Amino acid sequence: MDFSPLRTALADVVAIPVTPYDAEGAVDRAAYRALLRRLLDGGVKAVTPNGNTGEFYALTLEERRLVTELTVEEAAGRAAVLVGVGHDAATAVQAARHARSAGADMVMVHQPVHPYVAQDGWIDYHRTIAESVPELGVVPYLRNPLIEGAAIARLGEGCPNVVGVKYAVHDATRFAAVARDAGLDRFVWVAGLAELYAPSYWAVGATGFTSGLVNVAPNVSLNMLGALRAGDYPGAMKVWEQIRRFEDLRAERQSANNVTVVKEALAAMGLCRRDVRPPSKPLPETGRAEVAAIVEGWSA
Repeated sequence: MDFSPLRTALADVVAIPVTPYDAEGAVDRAAYRALLRRLLDGGVKAVTPNGNTGEFYALTLEERRLVTELTVEEAAGRAAVLVGVGHDAATAVQAARHARSAGADMVMVHQPVHPYVAQDGWIDYHRTIAESVPELGVVPYLRNPLIEGAAIARLGEGCPNVVGVKYAVHDATRFAAVARDAGLDRFVWVAGLAELYAPSYWAVGATGFTSGLVNVAPNVSLNMLGALRAGDYPGAMKVWEQIRRFEDLRAERQSANNVTVVKEALAAMGLCRRDVRPPSKPLPETGRAEVAAIVEGWSA
C-alpha cells in the first residue's frame, strides 16, 4: 500500500484534541465537534482523538469509540485521523479495528503501561496491533528511553504500515541516536513533547510535532511549524518564548496539569467547560487568572 499521504500528514502539527464534558460529566458532543471544526478551519492536517490531552485513560470504552466516530465524521477528509489505542494487546487490537471500521487513517499506540517491558515484548505488542490493521498507518508512542533504535527498526521490517514514531523522551541527543539507529528516513519522526521541544528535536531529525496548545491557538502552533520548515530558528524561538509560561504550567509536577491548563484556557475563551476527570484536577482561582491572562492576546 502507498502510505505516503499518511507520512505527509504526520510531518506537520499533529493536534491532540481535548475531550470536553457537559454539566452532567458526559462527553459534550456538540462542544467536541465545534472544537474540531476550529482546528480544521485553522489549518490543522492531522488530529489524534483519544490522546493523552484527550484524557484517554479517563474515558470508558464506549466514550473512546464515540470520540473516534465523531472525529472521523467531523474531519471528513480534511485531516488525517490518528486514533489513540492502548491498554492490553487485545483491547488495543479491538480499538484499532474499530478505528478502521469508523474510517480512520492511522492508530497511535500509547506507551504500554505494564510495569515490566522487555524490548522484544515491546516489538511483539506493537506487531500484534499493526498486523491486525494492515490497511492503517501505525505510530508507536515512545516514552521509554530504554527502547533502542534497533528494536524500532525490527518492528518496521516486519510491519510496513508502521509509518512513524511519536518520540517523547526528554532527551534530544537520545532521540537523534535512536532515530538514526532505527532509520531516519524509514519513519516519520514526530516530536511527542510538543512545541517547547520541537526546535531541538527538529534540528536532529523530527519533521512534525504533537500539540495540545493548538486547541487554544492553532495559529501559534502553525507559526512555529512554518518557522521550523523554513529553517528560521530565531522565528521558532520567538514562538517558543510566547508560549513558554503556558507550557511550563502544563509541565509542572510531572505534567499534573497538562490537560487542566488547556481546558482552562478554552473555558476562558468560552469554548468548553473546564472540567477534567480524576486523577486530573481543575486549577485553583489564582491559576485560572494566570492562564486567562496568558491567552488573552492570542488570536484564534
